[in-house]
Amino acid sequence: MTALLVKNIGILQTPLGSHSHKGREQGENQKLKNAAILIEGGLIKEITSDGKLPAGKADEVIDAEGRLVTPGLVDGHTHMVFGGYRQNEIPLKLKGATYLDILRAGGGILDTVRHTREASKEELLDKTSGFLDEMMGFGVTTAEAKSGYGLDLPNEVKMLEVINELNESHDMDMVATFMGPHATPDEYKGREDEYIDMICKEMLPYVKEHKLAEFADVFTEDSVFNYDQSKKYMQTAKDMGFLLRIHADEIEAIGGSKLAGEMGAVSAEHLISINEEGLESMAKGGVTAMCLPATSFYLGANFAPARKMIEMGIPVATASDFNPGSCPSLNLQFVMNLACIKYRLLPEEVLTAVTINPACALNRGDKVGTLEVGKQGDLVIWDAPDMEMLCYRFCSNLAAKVIKKGKIVK
Repeated sequence: MTALLVKNIGILQTPLGSHSHKGREQGENQKLKNAAILIEGGLIKEITSDGKLPAGKADEVIDAEGRLVTPGLVDGHTHMVFGGYRQNEIPLKLKGATYLDILRAGGGILDTVRHTREASKEELLDKTSGFLDEMMGFGVTTAEAKSGYGLDLPNEVKMLEVINELNESHDMDMVATFMGPHATPDEYKGREDEYIDMICKEMLPYVKEHKLAEFADVFTEDSVFNYDQSKKYMQTAKDMGFLLRIHADEIEAIGGSKLAGEMGAVSAEHLISINEEGLESMAKGGVTAMCLPATSFYLGANFAPARKMIEMGIPVATASDFNPGSCPSLNLQFVMNLACIKYRLLPEEVLTAVTINPACALNRGDKVGTLEVGKQGDLVIWDAPDMEMLCYRFCSNLAAKVIKKGKIVK
């Protein structure tokens, strides 16, 4: 087994444990000075501090030169597999068209569906692989990706196969989420109940049988899927053994966050318009809030009440929501900046929100999200002395070196 030693770390900063961090614990990070970390066979073998070096022998040594080291970042919410782009929507938005206005007119998600259906699997593999390279360059070492731009069985399967094949071939660890109910396709327009029935009877069983995804997600929103339709889908998915996620309260609070708590979803996403009932349901149900500040930024929308969520004991994670319509950015460092500036999260809380909390929401908290002996050797050496600098500098890539399972990938 090959071994990598990273020495002369100015500050090694990490949350600890393999559980979601909430409340006060959201801001608790271990900070080791003048540290070193030994990775052997892809796993962390030893961590030392105060100038002491690990006892094990290394095949390769990296001098961190006094820089900050953190766990590799975890992006817990993306829609990175898609055909085409949607830059043509910018003039519509500048003239006042809203996200739902564009969707109702047959654009938005439905436009991406048309392009994704037209794209070959090989084209999607090549395009998404490029996105993964770019994300890894920003310090992301684990990422979730959803289907939802196929909206029929062959194309949803095509998307999920892309995610699973990249999980095998790319350095990035990928986690697949099935999101058949992302919108109602043209062929089912006005027949949303029938579309949900078809998903429950045909798509979910196929995805489960072929082990294409471990999570199921639904877009619960005005003009998309209502509370009852979402509940039927989520209950069916839960009965089949899927873990649940839900797009909730992005534009209107129609009960999505409340449903998340009732159904025991691992996470609820967006939450821009969440109300008190939704917050209480999520806190009671142990649901992670997957907040997406870059989407709020791009849409000119409000920002989710992340500070209040922490005060209520809800674990907060932040993710890119990279997609071609409402957030055409995969820069998780910018998300960290926004989490500090717009959510008013402290640097320690921000680090937790992009490491262990999304890792746990992806059912990977025992493997990634912290720097501890026995976990994967996923880490970032930053061109910064501390977390404060990462939260302070924006629109610059401060990832100096990215290491995945003990391998230098950037």
